[in-house]
Amino acid sequence: MTQTTQNARTETKTTLVIGGTGKTGRRVAERLAARGLPVRIGSRNADVPFVWEDPATWEGALEGVGAVYVTYYPDLAFPGAAEAVGAFAKAAVAGGARRLVLLSGRGEEGARISEDKLKESGADWTVVRASWFNQNFSESFFLEPVLAGELALPTGDSVEAFLDADDIADVAVAALTDPKHIGKTYELSGPRLLSYGDVADELSKATGRTIAYIPVTKDAYRAVLAENGLPVEFADLFGMVLDGRNAHLVHGVEEALGRKPRDFSEFARDAAASGVWNV
Repeated sequence: MTQTTQNARTETKTTLVIGGTGKTGRRVAERLAARGLPVRIGSRNADVPFVWEDPATWEGALEGVGAVYVTYYPDLAFPGAAEAVGAFAKAAVAGGARRLVLLSGRGEEGARISEDKLKESGADWTVVRASWFNQNFSESFFLEPVLAGELALPTGDSVEAFLDADDIADVAVAALTDPKHIGKTYELSGPRLLSYGDVADELSKATGRTIAYIPVTKDAYRAVLAENGLPVEFADLFGMVLDGRNAHLVHGVEEALGRKPRDFSEFARDAAASGVWNV
């Protein structure tokens, strides 16, 4: 069978999008559906449920599937993630889903173990490494702090090349539908480095309100996470990936798509126009 023929057959099958209601998964599912490709959402509340902690749900979610966008919650750096990803990848390939695209973490050693486990399955794999999303400020962890006008985070003076979820989704969809991306690892970043103070300034400009950045200790942030029912390990993850290891630009968006990534200021302008930060 030629690679082109295999790819055509994959596209006629369903693509399972794990985390298909999340920041990147929702966008991937929407893009695939817009192309007329069959999509199944992988989540615990889906019609056919998918639960990482319950392998008994995997077989049903994988039925008739030819490709999978693999995301792991809360993070691939967490204990048990690599084992779960490896076991799932083997089950997927055994069930006929050879094309696996993994959303991985840029600069995370624990995530690399998960990448290796997925590759060992014999899948036609692509790895997409990303770090902090622009949309964390509009759809997730940092939405409430932005609305409150105060970003209190254990990030010090660190800088990050904040990345747009739409760029991640575009790369993932390309990898799911075009065989030229098989066997490649794409490291993604935005087009410039920003400190969290810079982010607060950008958000202030976009919203017309003062958004302040207040550095706090990891212990203080851990207490905030616990109070809000979020994994306290996120505080340690901050310390790990914001120690300078990702304080440089990479060019995976250009490599995969042939265009520049979206800038944070453009994201902030559009998010503000949507009304998500109205108070």
